[in-house]
Amino acid sequence: MKCSIQGCPGEYEEKMIIHVVMRDKDFYMFDHVPAEVCSICGDTLLKSETIRKLEKCMKEKK
Repeated sequence: MKCSIQGCPGEYEEKMIIHVVMRDKDFYMFDHVPAEVCSICGDTLLKSETIRKLEKCMKEKK
């Protein structure tokens, strides 16, 4: 899929990333998160299913 950033000619590629979230004063670090990452600019997209799983993990940690 073509990158959604205006002017970027890159394509999204499936990769596993480290995703860090700061919520209030808490930091959450997730390793091996599936994402679509632009080969040129690095723009990153997460699927809604992945976001739901991460949010569930953060809620359970509180």
